[in-house]
Amino acid sequence: MGVSLDEGAAAALERLADELLRWNARVNLTAITQPDEVLEKHFLDSLALVPFLKKTQRLLDLGSGPGFPGLPVRIALPSLEVEMVESVGKKVGFAKQMIASLGLFPGTRATQARAEGDPERERIGFADAVVSRALMDVEPWLDLALRYLGADGQIFAMVANADEGGLEAVARARGLRLAELRRFALPSGDPRAIAAFCRGQ
Repeated sequence: MGVSLDEGAAAALERLADELLRWNARVNLTAITQPDEVLEKHFLDSLALVPFLKKTQRLLDLGSGPGFPGLPVRIALPSLEVEMVESVGKKVGFAKQMIASLGLFPGTRATQARAEGDPERERIGFADAVVSRALMDVEPWLDLALRYLGADGQIFAMVANADEGGLEAVARARGLRLAELRRFALPSGDPRAIAAFCRGQ
């Protein structure tokens, strides 16, 4: 997927995986419970976003659950500022614990809030990259993400399947353009795609 990790990042991801499985046995953070599935569907799926973010300064991850893709991306890109927003307290608690135990501050924040398109009231900052991983369908996702996007930024939709023509149409209807569509497959063969949208036709 074009991602290279040093030994420190790899070790941090291992710790994150171990803690996710340990917490999940007690507080049910995710329906994915097998180690190989955690690696594939949480970690590899999240890290596929890294090549898109090399010039990004601040990433906003809406509906991050227990910290995906925000935590793996932040581990892979130490200079990136990441804010993860999630409405479920126990998932935010896990993300905060991992931020502390992995030394991901300053520059990483987990916020308990329901993103409804009012960043000032919600105390959610604007970002030059806004991402969701299966939070909602692409059309309502673009409408929501635009409320949090800085002047010159990108919105990312991480989806299982992607119809390029359909994505271009929903983008145009919102004054956006589909800047890039990258398809890939997880080791299990499950299809994935990342669509990058930016302002302007």
